Amino acid sequence: MLLKSRTLMVLLKNACFLFRCNGRIIVENAKYMSLDVDDSRLSNLPRVPLTTKVFMDRGRIDRFGGVTVDFGERSFPGDLHEHEFQRLLQESVTQWKSDGRVAVWLHIPIFQSRFIASAASLGFTFHHAQKDHSVLTIWLKEEPSRLPVYATHQVGVAGTVFDEATGRVLVVQDRNKSKNTWKFPGGLSDPGETIVNTAVREVFEETGIKSEFKSLLSVRQQHQHPGAFGNSDMYFICRLKPLSFEINFCQQECVRCEWMDIVKLVRTTDTTPITNRIARLLLYGFREGFEKIDLQVKELPAIYTGLFYQLYHKELPESYEQICS
Repeated sequence: MLLKSRTLMVLLKNACFLFRCNGRIIVENAKYMSLDVDDSRLSNLPRVPLTTKVFMDRGRIDRFGGVTVDFGERSFPGDLHEHEFQRLLQESVTQWKSDGRVAVWLHIPIFQSRFIASAASLGFTFHHAQKDHSVLTIWLKEEPSRLPVYATHQVGVAGTVFDEATGRVLVVQDRNKSKNTWKFPGGLSDPGETIVNTAVREVFEETGIKSEFKSLLSVRQQHQHPGAFGNSDMYFICRLKPLSFEINFCQQECVRCEWMDIVKLVRTTDTTPITNRIARLLLYGFREGFEKIDLQVKELPAIYTGLFYQLYHKELPESYEQICS
C-alpha cells in the first residue's frame, strides 16, 4: 500500500517503529500493524525514535512471573545502533523490575547478534543457543536466581535386534573407535524423536536391518561424557525384533556387522562392559522369559492439553489395569 506524504507523516508520528527492508520501509503501529511504503519518498524524513514499546509489546508474561521477549526478522531497523538498543533495554528492565517481574528471557536472532554485547553489559547471560538464535536471561530479584539451567543430558539409543528363532543378535564394530569391539547399533536421538523410533531408525541406518520395538531393557547415565559438549549422557538400550535379515551395513560408520550367537557374545572378551552386561540380560530373558527383563511402553496423556508422553515400566497385570480409583 503506497501512502501519500500527509497520511504517511501521521502514521510516522504514531508509529511504534519503522525500518528498511529490501528498498522499502515498513511502518508498524497498533492500528495498522504493518504498511509497506516506497523508500524513495522517505529519503528526507527523519527516523522516528524508538521507545520501550518495542520491548513491552513483545513481552509475554509466563506463569512464574518472568518476561519472554522474542524478536523476529522485522524487530529492529537495520541502522539501529547498539547504544540505542542498550538504552531501550535498560529502560524496559527498569520497568519490569517496577512491575514485580522476576526474570527476562531475551531471544535474539543470529542476524541481530550485534545486540548481545549490549545485553551482556546490563547483566544478561547466555542460557542456550539454537542454530538460528540465542537466548539470554537476567534474574531481577535480590535473592539467588531460580531460573532452570538448559538441557543437562543428551539422549543416545541402541537397539539389540534379537532373533528368537536362532538365538542370534545383531552386532557391529564402529569405524571411529580406537579399538574395534563388538557393540549394538545405535546413536543419538533427534529432537522430538521417541526412544522407540530412534532405536529402529539407528539400527536401519547402520545395518540395513528393519526391525520393530519390543521393550526397553536398560538405561545408563554417565556424567562428564566426552562427546556430550559438557553435558551428561543418557543411553537407552532397547530390545527389537528383526523384520529382515540381510545385512547391508553403512561402511562410513561400521567396519563389521554380523549376526552373532548370544552365548558367543556373552563369552567373548572382544566387547565393552555394557555390551557384555546386556548380552547376559538377553540370554537370561531368552532362557527364562523376556517378561522378566522387559520394560513395556505405554503412551499416556500429559497434563498439558493435547500432548502425550511415553512411560516405560514392567507389564501391569490386567486385573490391576482394571482397578477403579
